[in-house]
Amino acid sequence: MNTRIEAAPSSIYLAETHQVENLSNDLVDFNMYDQDTALSEAVQREGAAWAHSELGTFGQLTGSADYLEQGRLANKFIPELDSHDRFGNRIDLVSFHPAYHQLMKTAIEHGLHSSPWTEPRPGAHVARAAKTYLHNQVEAGHGCPITMAFASVPTLRLQPDLLATWGTKVMARVYDARNVPIEQKQGITIGMAMTEKQGGSDVRTNSTRAYPIGRTGPGQAYELVGHKYFVSAPMCDAFLVLAQTSVGLSCFLLPRWRPDGTKNAMQVLRLKKKMGNASNASSETELRGALAWMVGEEGRGVRNIIEMVSMTRFDCMIGSSAGMRMASSQALHHCSVRSAFGKVLNQQPLMQNVLADLALESEAALTLTMRMARAMDHRHLEQEDLLVRLVTAVGKYWICKRTPNHAYEAMECIGGSGVMEDSMMPRLYREAPVNTIWEGSGNVQCLDVLRAISKTPAVIDAFFAEVAQARGANAALDKCVAALVKEMSDLLDIEYRARDLVDRMALALQASLLVRHAPSFISDAFCQSRLQQVGHHNYGTLPRGVDCTAILARATPKITHA
Repeated sequence: MNTRIEAAPSSIYLAETHQVENLSNDLVDFNMYDQDTALSEAVQREGAAWAHSELGTFGQLTGSADYLEQGRLANKFIPELDSHDRFGNRIDLVSFHPAYHQLMKTAIEHGLHSSPWTEPRPGAHVARAAKTYLHNQVEAGHGCPITMAFASVPTLRLQPDLLATWGTKVMARVYDARNVPIEQKQGITIGMAMTEKQGGSDVRTNSTRAYPIGRTGPGQAYELVGHKYFVSAPMCDAFLVLAQTSVGLSCFLLPRWRPDGTKNAMQVLRLKKKMGNASNASSETELRGALAWMVGEEGRGVRNIIEMVSMTRFDCMIGSSAGMRMASSQALHHCSVRSAFGKVLNQQPLMQNVLADLALESEAALTLTMRMARAMDHRHLEQEDLLVRLVTAVGKYWICKRTPNHAYEAMECIGGSGVMEDSMMPRLYREAPVNTIWEGSGNVQCLDVLRAISKTPAVIDAFFAEVAQARGANAALDKCVAALVKEMSDLLDIEYRARDLVDRMALALQASLLVRHAPSFISDAFCQSRLQQVGHHNYGTLPRGVDCTAILARATPKITHA
C-alpha cells in the first residue's frame, strides 16, 4: 500500500542548530608593553625610562597575532636530528621550523643576547630584562640559546685571547643559522654542556677528561673525551664545557667546527623527549676527542663558570615571570568576555578572588625580577653586588617554584577550552616546570643561599638592609621580618629548614618592594594574603577587604582590535 508523505518545510534541514554566542576570543593584536602597567612602572623606577619608546614598539610586535603565531608554530613543529647525511657522513644536524629561526632572529637583532655588554649604560640590564620578559611571553624555548649566549660573555672575559676571537661575533646582532665554521659567520651563539649522567647538578663528579694537545693551562688546546647528558641548543656554534684535568675540574670552550674547517668530535646521540620546552632541542652528546680551549684558571672550572650560571638563573626568573604574566593575561582576558550564571566571570566575587590572586603573584614576581635587573646594572656598588650574589638564587627558587601551579590555576579559570591544544594554556603549563629544574633545582638554589651566607656573611646584611627600606609601612611585613631575623640566627638544622627560610626571604623581599613601589591595594593584598594569613594555600583565598576590582583593572590587558 502506498503512503503519501507530505514534504516538510525545507527550513528544518538547515545545518545551523543554534546561534553561537558568549564565546571568548584570542588575546592578540595588543601592545604587550603598553598594557602592562606593572612592567612600565618597573622600567621607569629601576632606571630604564630611556627605553620606554623602544619597548612600546617591541610590545606591539610581540602582541601581534602574526608574531604570536610564530610561537605556536615553533612548538608544533619540533626540532629533528639527522646524525648522518644520506651518504653516511656524520653531520649531527638539528633542523628547526622557520618560526623558531624567526624568533631567534628577532631576539638577536633586538640585542636580547648582548645589549648590556655592547651598550653599557644605567638601566641596560633593566631594558634587556623587559624585552626578554615580553619576548618570552610569545615563546619560551628559543630563550635557552639566547640566555646562554648572553651569559657566556662574563666567562669568556676570563680568557682575553678567546674573547678577542669569539666575543665580537657572540655579541653581534646578526643571526646566522647556517651549519658552518665561525670564520664564515658574522654572528654566533654559545651554549652550555655541563651535566653528566652520574652527577646531574653535582658537576664536581663529572668524568669527562681533558687531555692537553701541547702546552697546558689557560687558553691552551685540549681534546675532551666523555659524555654530556643535557646539552640544550646543540646547534650553537660553541659550548662552555666542564671537564677534568690532572689539576681538577676546569672550564673549556668547545666549538662545533675545528679551525681547519673539519667537524669537531662532538656527536649528538639523540634529542631529549621533553614534556615541555618543545621548540628548543636538548640533546645527549659524546665527546670523542673534541677540540676545546681552556677558559680561565685550571682547576677552577666551577668558579670560572659561576658568573654564567648567575646570569642564566636570572633569566630563569625573567622567563617564569613572563610565563605568569601570559597565563594571567589569558585568564583575565577570557574572564572579561565570558559570562556564566548571569554575569561576566570577572564580575563574580569568587572568580574575582582567584583572578586578583593570580595577578598579585605575577606582579610580585616581575617586581622582584626587575629589582634584580637594577642590581646587575650597579654591581660596582657593594650593596648591589651582594644582592646579586644572594637574591639571584632566592628569586630563581621562589618565582620558578610558584609558576606551575599559577599556570594550572589560570587554565582552570578558562575551563575546558583552556585544556585544548589549540589554546596557548597547555604550552604554558608544560613549560612552567622547566625553569624550576634548569640551572639547579629548588634544593640546589636553597643550598646555594646557605652557601652564600656562610661564605660571605655580608650578603644577609645586604638582604635585610634592602627589606628594611619598607620598615614601618606595613605591620604584617615588620612582623615577618622580625621573625625571619630570629630564624636566620638559629643555625640548628638550618639545611633541613632551608626551603622554609628561603620561602620567607622571598616573600619578605617581594612584600617590601611592593609596599615601597606598588599601589596600596596591591601591597596590602599581598601582605595580608602572603604574610598575615596562616599559610597561603590555593589561589583564590584572598582575605576580606581586598580591592579585587582595582587589582583586576590594573592587570587586565585591554585590546583595541575588533
